[in-house]
Amino acid sequence: MATLLEAARECLDADSVDDKLALTHVHAAAFVRGALPVPGDAPPPDAIRMPGRPARPQLVHPRELPRRGLGSTAGRAAFIHAIAHIELNAVDLAWDAVYRFRGLPPGYYADWVRIADDEARHFALLRDRLRALGHEYGDFDAHNGLWEMCEKTADDGLARMALVPRVLEARGLDVTPGMIVKLRALGDHETVAILELILREEIAHVAAGSRWFRWYCARRGVAPEPTFRALLAEYARAVLHGPFNVEARTAAGFSEEELAALMQVEGSR
Repeated sequence: MATLLEAARECLDADSVDDKLALTHVHAAAFVRGALPVPGDAPPPDAIRMPGRPARPQLVHPRELPRRGLGSTAGRAAFIHAIAHIELNAVDLAWDAVYRFRGLPPGYYADWVRIADDEARHFALLRDRLRALGHEYGDFDAHNGLWEMCEKTADDGLARMALVPRVLEARGLDVTPGMIVKLRALGDHETVAILELILREEIAHVAAGSRWFRWYCARRGVAPEPTFRALLAEYARAVLHGPFNVEARTAAGFSEEELAALMQVEGSR
């Protein structure tokens, strides 16, 4: 690969999970070494309708996914599979943020390359745990909600930073602590350790979304709080679910006004 943009596109196009993970780690390391420059005169990005994906899991509407309890091995495996699917999507989302939005500061690309590398590592940990429970990634159906929001915000970096990391991916900050408590009570300390690691690192990922959302707002001369509120009302009313982890979201860069906006929109659904 000659440039970071070409490397990002290669990772996005990989339809084998193992290839996507391996390429992500290789290209992230090359970028850190300075071997993948970001061209200042790159042409506009090509459209990406869907990144490369394996044949399984089957993608269905979220309402078609069965609810399973954590008390059985199959139920815990289905839960781990759902989180693994989110993490694999997050690899593509991070690389799309690199590939899609051009002419940005070096720190922007450094953040999203690091995040892609982290998400690939998270997926691998979860897949190993899934295998230990006798299952494989693809054994359960999944949904495509994260990538659908990625497509909706493909032409607007400000909206992307507001809605993908700070709404959809930040959902993990809200629900993971409760899942950790339940799994610990069941004695599943292996899964708990993975989720605790992911939770710590996801706060930094959501914080990157906050940082670059505010950077976009400053560049456009708009105030972050009313802009975030308007984007929530336009795009995210159907996908917001409380309660919200105020402590984790504050650490990830949410202001009091933004937290109030989340609660208001969620309460008005």
